[in-house]
Amino acid sequence: MKEHFSFDQRLGISIPNLKMEWAHYSEETQQDILFHWEKIRGSIPDRIAELEDTINQKQAKLSNENNFKKSCELNSEIAELASIINDLWLWYRANQTMADKMHQ
Repeated sequence: MKEHFSFDQRLGISIPNLKMEWAHYSEETQQDILFHWEKIRGSIPDRIAELEDTINQKQAKLSNENNFKKSCELNSEIAELASIINDLWLWYRANQTMADKMHQ
């Protein structure tokens, strides 16, 4: 099933990478893809919690940082982590869309 997924370095998870339209996959393959995605999807809240911990650590550093350049770097890193969290939530919610397509 791994051939239907690719690891996204930025997000830290594998995401679907389907080569064909969903309807062109056999029902068995669709079920396998959805089962594998459910396992990945289940790990997303833990990944988000890890990123939130990192944000909290960077915010603590930022509150004690007097160097303007370093403050800007920390702000940028925090913003990127927040963007990743947002994208992870989008993927987490995408499961419903995938399930809806499967049942059509």
